[in-house]
Amino acid sequence: MFRIILTCLIMSVLPVMALSVKAEGGENRIHSQVQKKLASGEKSNRLINEKSPYLLQHAFNPVEWYPWGEQAFTRAKNENKPIFLSIGYSTCHWCHVMAHESFENPEIAVILNKWFVSIKVDREERPDIDQMYMAATQAMTGSGGWPMSVFLMADGSPFYAGTYFPPKSSGGRPGFKDLLTTIHKAWQDRKGDLQESASQMVAMLESSNTSSVSTIKPDVLVRGYELLAESYDQKEGGFGQAPKFPRPVVFSFLFSRYLATGEEKGRDMALFTLKKMAEGGMYDQIGGGFHRYSVDEHWFVPHFEKMLYDQAQLVDSYLDAFQITNEEQYAEIARDTFAYLLRDMRDPAGGFYSAEDADSDNPYAPGEHGEGAFYLWTREDLKKKLDPERADIFSYRYGVERNGNVKRDPMKEFTGRNILHLAHTIDETAVHFKADREQVEKNLTRSKEILFKARTERKRPHLDDKVITAWNGMMIGVLAKGSRILQDPALLTAAVQAATFLKENLYNETNHTLQRRFRSQEAGLPGQLDDYTYLVDGLLALYQASQDPQWLSWATELTGQQIALFWNETGSFFFDSVADSSVKVRMRDRYDGAEPAGNSVAAHNLQRLAQLQNKPLWQQMARSLMESFAEVVNRYPPAMPLMLTAWQQIDTKPSQVVIAGERGREDTKALRHIVDRFFDPTRLFLLADGAENQTYLARTLPFLETVRPIGDKATAYVCSDFTCKMPVTDPLALQQQLEGQKTVN
Repeated sequence: MFRIILTCLIMSVLPVMALSVKAEGGENRIHSQVQKKLASGEKSNRLINEKSPYLLQHAFNPVEWYPWGEQAFTRAKNENKPIFLSIGYSTCHWCHVMAHESFENPEIAVILNKWFVSIKVDREERPDIDQMYMAATQAMTGSGGWPMSVFLMADGSPFYAGTYFPPKSSGGRPGFKDLLTTIHKAWQDRKGDLQESASQMVAMLESSNTSSVSTIKPDVLVRGYELLAESYDQKEGGFGQAPKFPRPVVFSFLFSRYLATGEEKGRDMALFTLKKMAEGGMYDQIGGGFHRYSVDEHWFVPHFEKMLYDQAQLVDSYLDAFQITNEEQYAEIARDTFAYLLRDMRDPAGGFYSAEDADSDNPYAPGEHGEGAFYLWTREDLKKKLDPERADIFSYRYGVERNGNVKRDPMKEFTGRNILHLAHTIDETAVHFKADREQVEKNLTRSKEILFKARTERKRPHLDDKVITAWNGMMIGVLAKGSRILQDPALLTAAVQAATFLKENLYNETNHTLQRRFRSQEAGLPGQLDDYTYLVDGLLALYQASQDPQWLSWATELTGQQIALFWNETGSFFFDSVADSSVKVRMRDRYDGAEPAGNSVAAHNLQRLAQLQNKPLWQQMARSLMESFAEVVNRYPPAMPLMLTAWQQIDTKPSQVVIAGERGREDTKALRHIVDRFFDPTRLFLLADGAENQTYLARTLPFLETVRPIGDKATAYVCSDFTCKMPVTDPLALQQQLEGQKTVN
């Protein structure tokens, strides 16, 4: 009904634009471009003083952009103009298309500057703004995406929205110029109606954001699993049809269910999907790391953007898979992705950058650029860089064809070029060439080294080099986890460096608050819920790996501040955004998507901290929080797999392994290594080191005061709800105890 009303008010002569535009990447070299334009004397707009790479990309548009803030709203009110709000991010392809077609168009800029006050927002910097207006856009049009184009009253209330608009009307779609003219006329003739519609939209968003604690149905976990199983692609892995997006929270739920129930089918669905993803073009076979999603059902043709949050969550899933199966293929993917992140995505000071673009310069056609160009190869180029025999073996293994291997290419982006994927196994390759398997493996390893070096000579895709607190929290957690499971101390060092970077640059020790973004030696923007929850989750993993109490202490402190800033006492949930008078509605996400909902992560954090710090009130808060999402998970459980995982654990007796021993001693490390081999994300590891860590823990867990080594040997205590079995000093005995603890409910 709301969509119909708005259509009648605004678009009596133009249809509503309901194009769902997926987030895609675009080519841009922000540093050099800004400097060149400034040096040439080109006129900039107000965005030139911003830190966001996305806003800087628009700093030389003829549109008189404002950053989000009071100045823009005041002008709109004083001059009686509607606001045009454009939201996107720096690696978004369609954002760049609309910028080139419309925002760089002097004729359209004149209209915007005359009739509107224009605001540009980076969705990654301001997820609170993006979240509210995305909800409005979806309510008005039935779809959403970026670039997001929203028209507002002077108080920020939305009255019309869409995504990408072409510059001129065609194919039944309104052109941006025509749209602006129509909205201007509606503003002049029917402003009161627009105001009423905007007020109704805000009221609807507010009402949809309320909740009450209710009962989660007892079958919600079973139904969640069954609905996922119904959508599972048995042939290619994944859930649903193309395009296929990685959704690591689903893997977490299925692995957790396997741990709790022994359900092997769910485990196998997750393992097979991870295997197929790593075999396809979705995975960077030369340099490591995952692209954003696959446009086909085979995980073959990817959208080539690389996002930090995808890397962190997927590595976490591959580490789980390695623990569950002990199969090296999963560990290898984790190691190679870590190598990519540490090599290409890390700031020298220790933080991690946000994303790499999908588009890049075409090495085979200087001056051109396009989707995935940095990652594509021609058969002739491979023959030049590798000797003929090596090229033949490599091409067979990675599916390289003389005329290119992308058969469905409607945009002609990959003509004559190849996306590398694992077309044949090592064994199949050895048989095909009648060669020794070990020699083939060495041959392929050397070929990858040669091609990696050759690829470094290409111009890399645009790098969005802002450091986001939330996504770095993810990285801290997976680095710490990887250090344990892969037995790699360098990963723990990187995790500590990242945590130290955040604490020194994005944390205010005076008021215990976080900031969201760091770039060009400057932090800014208030931290949102995901900044707190993702960082706390990462710090808890870092504490588990390092047993350094400073990280547990900081996680506890941040959670206390998170409660103070975001907790909704009436609804028993956390708002996703910090209070901001310029944002009309504080929202809460009810979907675990590419990034898990902040409330889902908070539910896990509260349960773990309740155990570690003996805070039963936080355990009760976790329960109330999850029950406030009962309507969502009862209606469609797969909407929030991570929340389901937390709910599965709510009444399970917590398990712990305490090792009493000197930090760094070989017998202590031997026992710890046994613990790290077992998959159990709910288990807590505690080191009774007779020093700082044990003293810190004993303040809230008094039983640790009495835990001591036996006979001057490191000693392990396997406990359930802090009631422990007989202590053991032998690693094999510890292994047997942990295997005995793997009973299902």
